[in-house]
Amino acid sequence: MTQKQITLVKNSWRLLRDLDQTQVGDLFYSKLFLDHPELRRLFPKDMSGQYQKLIATLHAMITRLDDLEHLEQELTELAQRHVQYGVRPKHYQHVGTALLWTLESGLGDDWTPPVAEAWATCYNLISATMIAATEHTTND
Repeated sequence: MTQKQITLVKNSWRLLRDLDQTQVGDLFYSKLFLDHPELRRLFPKDMSGQYQKLIATLHAMITRLDDLEHLEQELTELAQRHVQYGVRPKHYQHVGTALLWTLESGLGDDWTPPVAEAWATCYNLISATMIAATEHTTND
């Protein structure tokens, strides 16, 4: 990621953090489960805690974009936990689509082409790191 992309992601995230975080989480998971209902089984029945985990995890990732070495270590650990939950490499694309859609919905007019590109680059970096961390434990 370029420094400009990191700045765009961080600035747009600050805007999104002003929204009701439960609604943001609900919007994301509603989109994910609507498009891929088979993923619902990977999550708890009561999703309220999951919404908070999603936002907290995204916040932690975004605040560490300036320190990619440290972020990579955290992503590796996160990916290894996700394997235990049943997450497979193919799921990352579905999550990315739902995340970008949620960001676009939440940011409205602030979702510009450069912001969209920065977020896509950010998510691709995150997901590629996580997938690489789990390649030896999964087969798909």
